[in-house]
Amino acid sequence: MSRLPKLTPRALEILACRDTPEWHSWQWQVAHTLSAKEFGIEDHSAFPLRVTPYYAALAELTVAEDPIARQFLVAPEEFLPDDYSPDPFGETAHAAIAPGIKQRYSDRILAMMNLTCSTYCRHCTRRGLLGAACRADLDTLVAAVKARPSVREVLLSGGDPLLLPDEEVLRWVNALTALPQIDAVRLCTRTPVVLPMRWTDALVKALAQSGRVWVQTQFNHPRELTPEAEQTAARLANHGIPVSNQSVLLRGINDAHETMATLCAGLQRRRIRPYYIFLCDPISGINHFRTTAESARALRQYLLNHLGGLACPRVVADLPDATHKTDL
Repeated sequence: MSRLPKLTPRALEILACRDTPEWHSWQWQVAHTLSAKEFGIEDHSAFPLRVTPYYAALAELTVAEDPIARQFLVAPEEFLPDDYSPDPFGETAHAAIAPGIKQRYSDRILAMMNLTCSTYCRHCTRRGLLGAACRADLDTLVAAVKARPSVREVLLSGGDPLLLPDEEVLRWVNALTALPQIDAVRLCTRTPVVLPMRWTDALVKALAQSGRVWVQTQFNHPRELTPEAEQTAARLANHGIPVSNQSVLLRGINDAHETMATLCAGLQRRRIRPYYIFLCDPISGINHFRTTAESARALRQYLLNHLGGLACPRVVADLPDATHKTDL
């Protein structure tokens, strides 16, 4: 960040609600998401600033280069020219089975169940596709899965599927877990990090019924492991819903070895599996977050030397046209 944000009176009023009951309502959080104007920032990005009050409150906005703030505040570096594409994985073209339904790997299909998020991460893989993506149709998705007997997993992604009402989330999950060929439905969501109050008792109990729902999320920094996030992780684990974490390796945010080791150990303590650490995808506008493959390999060796296997994620790159994640 080139300068510190200056909160408007409206932003200060919203953040002052931290000690009120309404703060713990996910619907209130979504209704009061903060935009660039609340931070005194001119936002000319096609990928707008949006953040929940909960996640904004985790940031130390008076500290330059704060690792939480950098994940949601627009930075001047995003507008510098680079050699990357907004869609290197061809998600709007060759990977599509139908609008919003994609297949890169033979045993799993990804569906864009929703097109918005409660918080827009500045390093997002799909930041360049906002407005170009299409929401999947459930009946078309079910038909596509049935027509492909090798498919045993469905990833519900977006956008964030957990921004939809409970009834809609359950309609999709129940339709897919009813298919005998499906071993797992993955809910790909950052709500455990940026909106943990979304995971109510009623929703978790209903999702647990099939025994085939998994949650895939993205904690990137130890400060995100708050009491609220810990409560959500416990609720999911106690109802038998496995949670896997896919961190993105972000320069100046979590690429320090001790920071990532602390995060991985903290995830294991909360029964969240440290699954992957991803090298930043080759996406236009995020070059300032990218690290080198060599530094990622050094991080991997450090984690192997300091953590047990259950806390040690794979360090990988997702490469266009590859048939699997590439270990570094």
